[in-house]
Amino acid sequence: MDSAGPLGAGQAEGHYDFIVCGAGSAGSVVASRLAENSEVRVLLIEAGGSDDVSEVMDPAQWPLNLGSERDWGFVAQANPHLNGRSIPLSMGKVLGGSSSINVSVWARGHKNDWEYFAQEAGDPAWGYESVLGIYRRIEDWQGAPDPLRRGRGGPVHVKSAANPQPVALAMVEGAASLGVPAFDSPNGEMMEGRGGAAISELTVRDGRRASIFRSYVQPRLGQPNLTVLPHATVSKLVFSGTTVVGVEVVAGSHRRRYYADREVILSLGAINTPKLLMQSGIGAEDELRRHGIPIVAHLPGVGQNHQDHVSFGCIFEYREPQQIGHGGSEATLYWTSDPALDRPDMFHCQVQFPVPSAETAALGVPKHGWTMFAGLAQPKSRGTLRLSGPDAGDPVLIDANTLSHPDDLAMARLSIELCRDLGNSAVFGGLVTREVLPGKCDAAGLQQFARSAAVTYWHQSCTAKMGRDRMSVVDHRLKVYGIERLRIADASIMPQVTSGNTMAPCVVIGERAADMIKAAHRV
Repeated sequence: MDSAGPLGAGQAEGHYDFIVCGAGSAGSVVASRLAENSEVRVLLIEAGGSDDVSEVMDPAQWPLNLGSERDWGFVAQANPHLNGRSIPLSMGKVLGGSSSINVSVWARGHKNDWEYFAQEAGDPAWGYESVLGIYRRIEDWQGAPDPLRRGRGGPVHVKSAANPQPVALAMVEGAASLGVPAFDSPNGEMMEGRGGAAISELTVRDGRRASIFRSYVQPRLGQPNLTVLPHATVSKLVFSGTTVVGVEVVAGSHRRRYYADREVILSLGAINTPKLLMQSGIGAEDELRRHGIPIVAHLPGVGQNHQDHVSFGCIFEYREPQQIGHGGSEATLYWTSDPALDRPDMFHCQVQFPVPSAETAALGVPKHGWTMFAGLAQPKSRGTLRLSGPDAGDPVLIDANTLSHPDDLAMARLSIELCRDLGNSAVFGGLVTREVLPGKCDAAGLQQFARSAAVTYWHQSCTAKMGRDRMSVVDHRLKVYGIERLRIADASIMPQVTSGNTMAPCVVIGERAADMIKAAHRV
């Protein structure tokens, strides 16, 4: 699939029924589902190129994609709440999007994440019972049967990490010793209550990454009604009044337009979707006027409400070198710091090698060790995206504002303390010699460590949120307010970031979008 031209049997021509922008976790689903009808012409546009490289297909090589040509390489603006640091915000720029460069973890979110979606949308079809049905349709679950929660025969191969390393098993056992219950699955009963710890579930099949593009789109590449156009950046929406009729695309030195006779669907992710909207004239009037962009629709919520899971790497030294299994991420923990909370506020991910930030690396890192990322599942800090100019080549400015809310710093301390208790528990006695980071420090030192250690799980979201207030960008059908024939289907529509990795929820968003589009157009 290494080609600069169109992929599959389709040919890039001027007119299609539907144009899907972005071949990531949601866009791949939308394009595939719409192309199920052989009479429907679908164009799927992706700025990145082929996923047929070892760094993508070998799940263990995922770190090699970070900072490569397959990473958009976004970096947040310098943040005073992080001691002036500018932290990387990686996002996939390749067929499959971030599902081609992530750690392959399948995390479906908490029951009350989806209940919140339904509440904000005013539509029970976004609620947990409905979403469970979608997950049953999506999954080809390889574990113990659970007819209520799991599906067989779907496009996404999901399996618990096989033969997990001792450090992963110790994490689950150690959590239980601290009162955090162990579960067989992180995607079943565990995420209907207070949380727990479990071995991770992965989208890895026969040792190879099964990205969402590979799962949904690749089987359809021979269909004449589906065209995949890689190495092509969508630069502008094309309007007739307030109706979107197509897109402008830049590919190398060439610029051309493609027209959609029915709809355009944006699945460019939580950074590029609001960027394209604003540069096309959809956004806050003052932001658009500042860059001389003609206003098509005043939607002040575009680029607002930026959310991401922040985490802090606590590092422990091994007694003896250990093997790394399944890309190094085989165990996870979700927990509520207060039983009164309706969903977990702690989200911990184990990585089987040392992962410091650039700043904490200077404190010393063991040659052999493992990392427990103490993460915030429901951060309260909110960021903003701003334009630096009106053109596609002008970078977006990301004010992530990580740790700007005081409650997030307090929760960081609690999460780090849980990690320390876990890593220093008796269960790890045969594996670990010492805690390296953060090490012994007082309350002020721990706060300073949090500001220096903070990184993200690369779960950027919520920048074109679904809802009914003045800051909402799409309605419950994912249609952009005030604009005809334009929907958004990606993590930007989340009203609040889901508990855990965002790949699986994005697949649900893609499925919901496809269902609604097919119903609206009777295809």
